[in-house]
Amino acid sequence: MERRSFLKKAAVGASVGAIAAPALAQSLPTINWRLASSFPKSLDTIYGAAETFSKRVSQLTNGKFNIRVFAGGEIVPALQVMDAVQAGTVEMGHSASYYYYGKDPSFAFDGVVPFGLNSRQQTAWFDQGGGQALMREFFKDYGIVNFMGGNTGAQMGGWFRKEVKTVKDLDGLKMRIGGFAGRVLQRLGSVPQQIAGGDIYPALEKGTIDAAEWIGPYDDEKLGFNKVAPFYYAPGWWEPGLQLSFYIGVKEWEKLPKEYQYAVEAASYEAHVVMQAEYDARNPAALARLLKNGVKLRSFSREIMEACYKATNEVMEEESAKNAKFKKIYEPWKRFRQDQNQWFSVSELPMQNFMINHK
Repeated sequence: MERRSFLKKAAVGASVGAIAAPALAQSLPTINWRLASSFPKSLDTIYGAAETFSKRVSQLTNGKFNIRVFAGGEIVPALQVMDAVQAGTVEMGHSASYYYYGKDPSFAFDGVVPFGLNSRQQTAWFDQGGGQALMREFFKDYGIVNFMGGNTGAQMGGWFRKEVKTVKDLDGLKMRIGGFAGRVLQRLGSVPQQIAGGDIYPALEKGTIDAAEWIGPYDDEKLGFNKVAPFYYAPGWWEPGLQLSFYIGVKEWEKLPKEYQYAVEAASYEAHVVMQAEYDARNPAALARLLKNGVKLRSFSREIMEACYKATNEVMEEESAKNAKFKKIYEPWKRFRQDQNQWFSVSELPMQNFMINHK
């Protein structure tokens, strides 16, 4: 009798549990957000990260939390995404934080700085090295919560209408380049231009600019830069591992149920990993196609690299001396970079060099 009674109660408990789970899901609200991207739909890697994120959030919340993605210019201009989130025009954004360098150079640490961390090191710094805490504190002043939103890996050095062999060739060069790199090149005589991705081709074609950097072979091929500038340079010393970011207004974030916040955190990680994988998988074939079609691949000279490195360090130290927010991030970041470079020199770099040089 006692055994039958126990089994009966257990069965009833199981039934209640089965009913409770969907009932809990039904109790959560249906939420519809808009996400403004800084990128055009044609770039399925960098724009696609926001779609990967949106799809996963919907799946994790049984279709209750839906985020519609809008390409650059559809709701707000591509380079004003963060401003739109801050103003509450949209609930979310996906952009590169160094686009907002003009507000405060500290934004660049959320994305990339010249001669900085590669993609793995940037993720390590942000996720495990204290970077997220530092950047979250900084973003608080702008009413935004930031999340990792992808990484392009080391970028190319851009497209040039003429060859650049010496530092003298940089003098007077009008180049589409943003953030810290623009300030560094300006010190060497160049004229930096901040232009959204979709507007680069016509500027390069008309000769409004002499050179332009974007990302790498897969995206650059789509944008057709090889048709108007034959020389393709490497490496993109200004972007050794560009991290993209998702922005959410603090007020909107705090209104979300915890279950939805967890979904956002998980989905942003997935989008972050997927973007890097896509670029690594697609860039080799794209570069091969570009070379087959007559692109002239070049490397920046040692002279140019050394001059840019020297100018970068000068700019960073000058900014640190006058900007307390910048210094608070820069000092621990710099120590982390030094440790990472020492570690990579022990095993990662020798192994990679062997494989690259082995016939």
